Amino acid sequence: IMVGFKPTDVPPTATVKFLGAGTAACIADLITFPLDTAKVRLQIQGESQGAIRASSATAQYRGVMGTILTMVKTEGPGSLYNGLVAGLQRQMSFASVRIGLYDSVKQFYTKGSEHAGIGSRLLAGCTTGALAVGIAQPTDVVKVRFQAQARAGGSRRYQGTVDAYKTIAREEGLRGLWKGTSPNVARNAIVNCAELVTYDLIKDALLKAHLMTDDLPCHFTSAFGAGFCTTIIASPVDVVKTRYMNSAAGQYASAGHCALTMLRKEGPQAFYKGFMPSFLRLGSWNVVMFVTYEQLKRALMAARSSREAPF
Repeated sequence: IMVGFKPTDVPPTATVKFLGAGTAACIADLITFPLDTAKVRLQIQGESQGAIRASSATAQYRGVMGTILTMVKTEGPGSLYNGLVAGLQRQMSFASVRIGLYDSVKQFYTKGSEHAGIGSRLLAGCTTGALAVGIAQPTDVVKVRFQAQARAGGSRRYQGTVDAYKTIAREEGLRGLWKGTSPNVARNAIVNCAELVTYDLIKDALLKAHLMTDDLPCHFTSAFGAGFCTTIIASPVDVVKTRYMNSAAGQYASAGHCALTMLRKEGPQAFYKGFMPSFLRLGSWNVVMFVTYEQLKRALMAARSSREAPF
């Protein structure tokens, strides 16, 4: 039987949501990070072959488990957590904004009314998604580059997280740290809308139809559905974002050029490279994040009310 904190009478405050979202996202990242690294490796695979089509004969990684096993065998288990520090820095600054502020922004667009239409939900998702990217973009660039660097080749691109920030700023200027901001804003506005809005809508529908009550099984089901919808919608933008962020200076003129190059050299299926790890990661990440987030909000509010009224 799934147990958890019951909803408190008092709705969670903006601060509770902000802290809860950042913490829940870090916990979800810790658990699902190897899947994310596998996804990045599968997404960039094939671009280095240049004009030669990435044939299955030359493919280094095959499937999610194949990628993870190959990495463990050739680079050691630690390679699955390449870029974890930057990943956690990203979640703390990123998820707290895009998820923690979602309800507040939604209320702002609905002028505080209880009923939020799909339009104001989408608008709120786009706003917090784009805002979060503006703040957390450098952490994302560093994370992707770490996950992409294979240790097997001997020479490593960066020695550590701080070294990566410094090296990128020195070699590529501050613009290098904000590389791929436009595809990332696009991706995260899309991901945020798909994730939060589908989660919101599925949860509302389940509660309205009295199929479930506002507890763990309901949060689990809503999060899983949200993860699947999000992967289908966001995968093409995600692949372009990963490749563009990881590209050498001058390799692509823009994110659009990167997408066109992919389409020309590898065909439309390239946009769904790494779909399985993307779904496994987004699905499991959503489940861990939303379930933890709902529980953290309740735990923090319960702690707050017991502190305010100890007797």
